[in-house]
Amino acid sequence: MKNKGLLATLQAKPDKATTVADFIKGAVDLAKKEEQTLTWYSFRIDELTFGIFDTFEDEDGREAHLNGEIAKALMGKADELLSEAPDIKKIDILSAK
Repeated sequence: MKNKGLLATLQAKPDKATTVADFIKGAVDLAKKEEQTLTWYSFRIDELTFGIFDTFEDEDGREAHLNGEIAKALMGKADELLSEAPDIKKIDILSAK
């Protein structure tokens, strides 16, 4: 069962919203290569706010993702693209359909 997750929100700099959108849309290809990442979604909340939600079977999978290629790429561009540090929350899935 998918019982571990991450919920990340990203606040783009005003002139970088398109770049952030393109970055997270493209990151799905990296997520597909992560065997322990069971589901991965990117979404837009408003003009400058974006999010990523993903799920894992266990803590090992979540930690592998947090130390994986998407996180490295995001943190490598955070100062350039984001107006503040990403807000990344570890969550526990209580129920799912």
